[in-house]
Amino acid sequence: MVCPPGRSCCLLPRLSTTAIMEKSADEHVEFQEKPNHKGNSLEQDALYQAYASKDQEWHQAMTKRLLRKVDWHLLPFLILMYLLNFLDRNNLSQARLGTLEEDLGMGGTDYNLATSILFVGYLLMQLPSNLILTRVRPSLFLGIAMAIWGIISACQAAIASFSGLIVTRFFLGFVEAPFFPGAVMLMSSWYTRQELSHRIAWFYAGSSLANAFGGLIGAGVLGNLSGAQGIAGWRWLFIIEGCITVGISLLAAIFLPNYPASTSWLDEEEQAYAQWRLMHDAGEADEVGSTSIKEALALVFADKRIYLFILLQHVSLLSQNFQYFFPTIVQTLGYGNVETLLITAPVWIATFFVSLLVTWTSGKTNDRSIHIICLMMVSVVGGIICTVTTNIGAKFFAMFLMPMGAVSAYQIIIAWVANSFARPLVKRSAAIAVANMIGNTASIYGSYMWPSSSGPRYIPGGSATAAIAFLVAVLAFIIRLVHVNMNKRLDEEDNSEVQATGLTDLETRVVGFRYIL
Repeated sequence: MVCPPGRSCCLLPRLSTTAIMEKSADEHVEFQEKPNHKGNSLEQDALYQAYASKDQEWHQAMTKRLLRKVDWHLLPFLILMYLLNFLDRNNLSQARLGTLEEDLGMGGTDYNLATSILFVGYLLMQLPSNLILTRVRPSLFLGIAMAIWGIISACQAAIASFSGLIVTRFFLGFVEAPFFPGAVMLMSSWYTRQELSHRIAWFYAGSSLANAFGGLIGAGVLGNLSGAQGIAGWRWLFIIEGCITVGISLLAAIFLPNYPASTSWLDEEEQAYAQWRLMHDAGEADEVGSTSIKEALALVFADKRIYLFILLQHVSLLSQNFQYFFPTIVQTLGYGNVETLLITAPVWIATFFVSLLVTWTSGKTNDRSIHIICLMMVSVVGGIICTVTTNIGAKFFAMFLMPMGAVSAYQIIIAWVANSFARPLVKRSAAIAVANMIGNTASIYGSYMWPSSSGPRYIPGGSATAAIAFLVAVLAFIIRLVHVNMNKRLDEEDNSEVQATGLTDLETRVVGFRYIL
């Protein structure tokens, strides 16, 4: 019996678990299937069979033991790294409430350009960096990238002109590019599709926490350090946050985990079981081999669904562009600079808790699309209220709704992309990078949705955000229909194969891969 491409069969050679453990320990060999390498296929089959025979109670205990280790070693560092990544990217919005524009002679749409130029550099490095990550130790690669972006962020304090700001923002985006898609790809190499959504929520919570802490840090620095040692408050903001980033990067390079087969804090049995879980979940193991950018892109673009996911991620990011103007928008409520920064904190803390809740339910129910649709409708309501009223209470309520809907939905979208292009590793890596790269082009032109001239109501930005949020909901529904149709075809293939072979025992049936809706 031949298994359909991209899926695994339970009718496999039976080898002892001990033999598998010995093989997995040998030079940290990854169980994988490569073209024209029959031995590797047999290893994968043997690994699958050895653990497939275990009872449910054993699997639950082993999974709990493994996830406890993985969660504590992987998530805290990634959350902290993303918090600093987003903080260094977004601190320009806090610096704007200081004397940044006055000191650098900025006016008109200069701030919009300074915001968007970061994403030009960000896009150029997305795909190459994520493919490099499949060949280089992630802890070292991401740690070095973090150190460099921290240094550049701190160097923004030394600029004396608008052109200098543009140059540093461009290179800041260039070196920040590897982190986000690289971190998502790394997590998808440890967690099953059901587990990934909630873990990505914890990871992406770094952005909400960055906005919350960014407001608090900005209030403290602009309120207490402006003019200290003859240095403007916004310059102190860049110095302090950049130096913190560099310090944490040194720890990340040492302690951030790599892949299951090459992780020292897992014993041999745990290393092998970590790989088996991914095989069982997606039908094949990760292949960590040398593949060119051209080959990786061919794998991705041969799957027509990538175009829908690229569009989904693009418009989702476009619906979140208010983040880079949030302090300025909140300031329209009539408060001073420091009070405005303090007011932004509870909005993002609320978003943090909402995102954890909805991504947990998304993982538990194995649903992506319905969650995204409901959350984006919340954002639609927020955008409409923010636009049509000048009532302070109503506008403040709307400012809670916009990020609670759009930002929380985006976390589920990220997981959906990684789930939907499960294996091999290079395809998943390229899919995540391509969707994130093209998706982030939204931030290049999206920043012009919120021109200063449209304040205090910001009608263009608010109304456009509502319309775009609705489009995200529509796209999520379309992808759901596509996956329903594909799953029906997979059901038919499975039933046909069982009938052809005459097999009825559940343990000898094809284990069918199904796309998450």
